[in-house]
Amino acid sequence: MITPPPRLGTEPDWRTTVERVCFLGRVQPHRLAEYRRRHANVWPEMLDALRAAGWTNYSLFLTDDGLVVGYLETDDYAVAQQRMAGTAVNKRWQADMAPYFADLGGLHPDQGFRRIDEMFHLD
Repeated sequence: MITPPPRLGTEPDWRTTVERVCFLGRVQPHRLAEYRRRHANVWPEMLDALRAAGWTNYSLFLTDDGLVVGYLETDDYAVAQQRMAGTAVNKRWQADMAPYFADLGGLHPDQGFRRIDEMFHLD
């Protein structure tokens, strides 16, 4: 038996079930090895704060020329960012990470990264 396709308007909206966030940054070339080492040992209290703020399925990718691509999922990115901004551990982490980056315009990394739009998703 062939199942008919769903009626228009009944498909789940993939953009509203979870907010998928992707962002870009650039690590200075002479800091790449150290940046990798630092992320091999992220502070446990930073990991706890990210989880408590609602960051899930969080990954960072780094190319050999310093391009950082970050991806995470959350219910509400603006709220998750506000929660992180209110933690002492995030303030310390962002201040500690800032010297690794180029092109942040004087902002901490979590404020200076460039978010990019999702244009396609396949579950």
